Amino acid sequence: MKSRRVVAVVGLVALLGLSAACGGGATSHGPEGSQSDAAARAPQQESEAQARPTAAAPEKKSQEQDTEVSQISTFALDVDTASYDYARRTLGAGTWPAPDQIRPEEFVNAFRQDYAEPRDNGFTVHVDGAMIPGRTNEGLVRVGLQTRRSDAAARRPANLTFVVDVSGSMAETGRLDLVQSALRTLLGQLGAGDQVAIVSFSTDAQVVADMTPLVSRDALLAAVDALAISGGTNVAAGLTKGYEIAARGFRPAATNRVILLSDGLANAGDTTWQGILDRVSEHAGRQITLLTVGVGREYGDELMEQLADNGDGHAIYVSTVEEAEQAFVKNLPATIELRARDAKAQVVFNQSVVESYELIGYENRQLATEEFRDDSKDGGEVGPGHAVTALYAVKLVPGASGQLAAATVRWQDPDTRTPAESSKALEAADLHESLWAKAPLRLQVDAVVAAFALYMRDRQAFGMDLGSLSEQAARLAAEAEDPQLAELAQLVEQARKLG
Repeated sequence: MKSRRVVAVVGLVALLGLSAACGGGATSHGPEGSQSDAAARAPQQESEAQARPTAAAPEKKSQEQDTEVSQISTFALDVDTASYDYARRTLGAGTWPAPDQIRPEEFVNAFRQDYAEPRDNGFTVHVDGAMIPGRTNEGLVRVGLQTRRSDAAARRPANLTFVVDVSGSMAETGRLDLVQSALRTLLGQLGAGDQVAIVSFSTDAQVVADMTPLVSRDALLAAVDALAISGGTNVAAGLTKGYEIAARGFRPAATNRVILLSDGLANAGDTTWQGILDRVSEHAGRQITLLTVGVGREYGDELMEQLADNGDGHAIYVSTVEEAEQAFVKNLPATIELRARDAKAQVVFNQSVVESYELIGYENRQLATEEFRDDSKDGGEVGPGHAVTALYAVKLVPGASGQLAAATVRWQDPDTRTPAESSKALEAADLHESLWAKAPLRLQVDAVVAAFALYMRDRQAFGMDLGSLSEQAARLAAEAEDPQLAELAQLVEQARKLG
C-alpha cells in the first residue's frame, strides 16, 4: 500500500479552495445502471466543540476516507438552511453559536449558486474543483445538484396544514408575532385552488380551522389573529393532530404538506423526534411532507432539524419579517412544492488519482453504499429551484491523471415514485490551478462559507483564521456586489471580534 498523508480537519478550509471545470459527460438514466461494490459506510463525525471561542475544541474523529479502503461516498440530499440562519441571528446578538448547532452543508446551501437548470423535473449534476494554494496535492471538489425552478402561477394546488406553537415560550417578541405575520403573508399569496387548515398547540392541541378553501381567506385570517399564548409545548400533540387533519383532507392532485411553526422547545408529551414521528407515521406515509419553520432567540435546533430530515421534509429558520417574506413569497414554490423524493447522491473516487477524501458536513445524512439504490431507504426531499452542494477535501496522488471522480444523483418522482438517475464525471486535468486565483467566484464563496462554519464549530479551518476569512469574504462581496456576501463578511468580522 502506498503511504498516505492524512488530511486533517484543520486542512478542510484550505481544501475548500478548489474549483474545476467539469470533466466527463453528463448522463441521465433509469435505475438499471451498474453500481460499484466498494466502500463501507463512513463513520459519524463528532461535532462536539466548546461553545466559547476562547476554549479549546475537544479532539474529534476525522471523517477522512482512504480510497484503498473506501472509494464511495453516499449521502441523502439536504436542502435545510436553518443552521446558517440561526447562526446569523446568534452572531447578530453578540453570541458565538453553539458548535452542535452548526452544520456546514446548511451554511453552503444557504448561498446562491450558478448551476445550470435541467429542462425536465430531474437534476443537473455539476462537478468541479480547484487546487489549494500552498498545499501540495491538496484540493477541493464540489458536487452541485440543481432542480428546475417554477413560478407561483405554474405550481399545482396546495393543501397546507399549519401546526402553530402557542405555548408560553412563544410569547417573546419575534416568536408568535412573527409566525402570525408569516401566516398572513402566506395566506395573501395562496390562490383559489389552495386549501389551508390551522392547528394550534400548547399543552394540548386544537383545530383552529379545518381544511378551508382560500375563497374563505377572511375566515382563515381571523383564525390567525385569534391565536393566543397558553400552556406548555407539546409538539407531539400538535403534529399528531396536524397530520390527522392533513390525511383527512388529502388531495392526490395537490401538494400535501404539514408546516410546523415553533421554537422547538418541547417540554410536554413525547419530546423525542423519533417518538413524535412514530406517532404520525401512518398518516405521513400518504405522501404528506413536512416543513419545519424555526423561530426564537432560544431554539430547539436538533428537534426541528431531525423532524424535517426524517419526516420527508426540510427545515428553515426565520427571525425577521423580511426572512418570512423571502420564504413564503419569493420562494413560495420551492418552500411548499416537490421536484424529487428520497433523493440521494453517490460519489465514486478513482483510487489511482485520489489518495483520500473527506465530505464536509452531512454527518447525519450519510448512507451505506448499498442504500443508494435501495428505494426503501429514506433520502432527501427537494423542491423546485433548489441547489444542493457537497464539498470534498481531497488529497491527490502526485502526478496522477485520468478521471478523478464520478457523481450520481438518484431520486423518485414525487407522484409515481419512479426512480431515475443523472451522473457526471470530473477529470483530474480539469481541476483549476488555484482556488483564490483561478476558481469560479461561486466556488470560492462556497469555500469561504464552509470554512467559516468549520471554524465556528471546530476552531479548525485548514490553517485559516477569522482574519483571513474576513478578508476573503470582503473581497468576494466586492467582486460579486452581492448583499448576501456583504452580510457574510460582516458576520465573519463579528465572529472575529467575539473570538
